[in-house]
Amino acid sequence: MCRSIKTLRRSEGPASDEEIAAAALQYVRKVSGYRAPSQRNTKAFDAAVSDVGRASRRLLQELEKARNEPAQRLARSRLVQTR
Repeated sequence: MCRSIKTLRRSEGPASDEEIAAAALQYVRKVSGYRAPSQRNTKAFDAAVSDVGRASRRLLQELEKARNEPAQRLARSRLVQTR
């Protein structure tokens, strides 16, 4: 993995849009082998960065939901048991 890509899933809160965009850019740079694409490849490069950013955001949101579900189920089961 590229060392300059930071872990975006963390306990301090959700990653910012800027952090996700920076990670997406680093990933596309690593995969493509370009630090900056040629003028001819800029459109494909930028589209890839955008796609990776959207996929990353969606992944992080789904992981958040999955992390919260067990706690919500536990709270509901405790509520039912106390009634």
